[in-house]
Amino acid sequence: MRMSREATAQSKARILSAAAKMVRERGVDATSVADVMQAAGMTNGGFYRHFRSKDEMIAMAIRAAFDEIADRFDRQLRKNGAAAAIDAYVDEYLSERHLKHPGYGCPIAAVGTDAGRSRGVLAEEFVAGTEKVIKRLSARSGGTTRAASERTEAIRRLAMLVGAVVMARAVGRGALRNEIFAACNQDLGGHASDHEAS
Repeated sequence: MRMSREATAQSKARILSAAAKMVRERGVDATSVADVMQAAGMTNGGFYRHFRSKDEMIAMAIRAAFDEIADRFDRQLRKNGAAAAIDAYVDEYLSERHLKHPGYGCPIAAVGTDAGRSRGVLAEEFVAGTEKVIKRLSARSGGTTRAASERTEAIRRLAMLVGAVVMARAVGRGALRNEIFAACNQDLGGHASDHEAS
């Protein structure tokens, strides 16, 4: 029996959700089609109904991961305005939850080096996704003449956030990780306070 369009779309969304989480947790090379399909509660045989290749699935999963971040930011923006949305983004980024659960966090910090070594559609999705984040971190400008300086500031802020999380994950729990987050919070004006080592 053929799947309805709605059921097919739901299945594909389930696969992409599993892949987006897994690729951020494991990296591109360690994310297999079999593991993704199992995590999505499906058999391998259904994979090619939705994707031409693993590369296509990974690229679409990266897009989904960036879209998830953009959607969260946009909800905060509509609710509380640009400044509050940016502050919330910084706080969420520099949090213990983000450190411990890369599968739900920023793909730049999780698999940015993989993207840097790749070509084609995966690299394109990373560029597009990074632009989405920069645009949102530039939200205060509202398209005014300050837009260029806001973009520069947004790039600086994002680079610092990514670097902080990569370094903090690398050094593990302890005083140095706390120092890294404290220094970045001070410079970025964040309010995150749940990153103390335990």
